[in-house]
Amino acid sequence: MENIELLQLAIKAMESSYSPYSQCKVGAALLCESGKVFTGTNIENAAFSPTVCAERVAFFKAISEGEKSFSKIAVVGGKNGIIKGIFAPCGVCRQVMREFCNDDFQILLGKSVTEFDLITLNELLPFSFSPKDVK
Repeated sequence: MENIELLQLAIKAMESSYSPYSQCKVGAALLCESGKVFTGTNIENAAFSPTVCAERVAFFKAISEGEKSFSKIAVVGGKNGIIKGIFAPCGVCRQVMREFCNDDFQILLGKSVTEFDLITLNELLPFSFSPKDVK
């Protein structure tokens, strides 16, 4: 799948955001090595701690369907759904990526509907704690 296609799926996923408190809509599209794509959007909660980010929703949907190998993810976001720059994954989402992805896992950080930065998980989360550290 082309990067722009994955980015467009993440943008589409933003439409389902439930973000009445921050008005920050976030969408993610996760490409599995099998070729399947799982999307996610942020889901807020008045108590805040139960809030779940778009990236984790996409990963958990994929994992719950039996997928365990991932190629890349596109992430976009913006206040009121307007993309004005990068919405980078939070620390918790980075750690979830670390649990299931290799250093070379690709992350597309959408800047607009046609522009993105492409980085690896190792660049996003250097010196990380991973499953290999508990073996």
